[in-house]
Amino acid sequence: MTMPQDAAPEYDVVIGGASLAGCAAAILLARRGVRVALLERRSDPSAYKVLCTHSITANAYPVLDELGLVPALEEAGAVRNDARWWTRWGWIEPKPAPGGPPLPYAYNVRRSTLDPLIRSKAAETPGVDLLLGHQVAGVVRAGGRIVGVTASSPNGGEREFRARLVVGADGKDSAVAKCAEVATRRFENSRFGYLAHFRNLPLHGGIGQTWFLEPDMAYAFPNDDGVTVLAVLPDKKKLPAFREDREGSFLEFVRGLPEAPPIDSAERVSKIIGTVDHPLHSRRPTAPGLALIGDAALTGDPLWGVGCGWALQSAQWLAEAVAPAVAGRGGVDRALAVYARRHRRLTAHQLMAADFARSRPFNPAERLVFAAAARDADLARHMHRFASRLIGPARFLNPAVLAKSAYVNLTHRG
Repeated sequence: MTMPQDAAPEYDVVIGGASLAGCAAAILLARRGVRVALLERRSDPSAYKVLCTHSITANAYPVLDELGLVPALEEAGAVRNDARWWTRWGWIEPKPAPGGPPLPYAYNVRRSTLDPLIRSKAAETPGVDLLLGHQVAGVVRAGGRIVGVTASSPNGGEREFRARLVVGADGKDSAVAKCAEVATRRFENSRFGYLAHFRNLPLHGGIGQTWFLEPDMAYAFPNDDGVTVLAVLPDKKKLPAFREDREGSFLEFVRGLPEAPPIDSAERVSKIIGTVDHPLHSRRPTAPGLALIGDAALTGDPLWGVGCGWALQSAQWLAEAVAPAVAGRGGVDRALAVYARRHRRLTAHQLMAADFARSRPFNPAERLVFAAAARDADLARHMHRFASRLIGPARFLNPAVLAKSAYVNLTHRG
């Protein structure tokens, strides 16, 4: 759809999608003086994403803090996400250095708790108009750029929203990206995944557990209200068995884990749900008049649990980059270029995850570091920083780390 180039925008920013990324961006932009229309296709303000790891990596803690959500999350019972990882060389168990600071953390919290909490925060933020039941149906163009969207409304009509910037925050199957004809790069995932929620499921140390079974994966994350999410991510070669008997195969897989959590004595409080095909998607995060955040820009492999953290982090990057420009105090395209440069730091993470999604064993560099991290406290903390997405793959596998890992492993063998 096209419109006259001189038509005045109704809002500074219109955001499609009121989940983590969309709500965070709306709050942070509005606090900087930006008028925001936040459109959400679902009409229920308590709606939430069901299929999720429910884990927020430590890289997003500063965003939670800026949003003012940390006290509310603590009060809601969110669990600080300490973790340990099983490998064929033993457990990697990060601990703070003697006399050093605590390890960085964020939270494990169910989306049924988190999504309504952040959506309520957005709704009460001055400058944000939360419009439930509005599904993006098209984009409005003028002068070679996107200048708004059309959206269906709860009464069955259609409304046009004009803005200096349109933001797609509506997930991996983004309607905004589709309407804007943004190309999608797709990486196939050779694993499938199923998860279920359990109550009264004790975990070693009361913290998250991840199993690197090469090539299969599994994890157990404790969440609020005493509920633990337990997920299995096997190679697709095992899919026929799961299709024949999902529950039996799920339980058998978990029982076979090293130091398996005692699921037979726990109470399962959900169905076993999942997906047999979860490709990794990436899109260019900007176009003239358009920005994509969260899963709309980049969908990671669920086994790493990075989606929530990247949704919040990309929302913060966008707000910091574009707020003055969309409020009329600068060039929007230049601001979008700043956001795109910041978002590119996720590219190496995505490429590494896409390579591992081929359901392969560890490569030689990974074997070196994972083995050493199971044997050396400093390298275990290094692993924790990478798993928390506080450092990228280049630092995770840098030459100094590889050299130290080789030394640790050789010394261990000696």
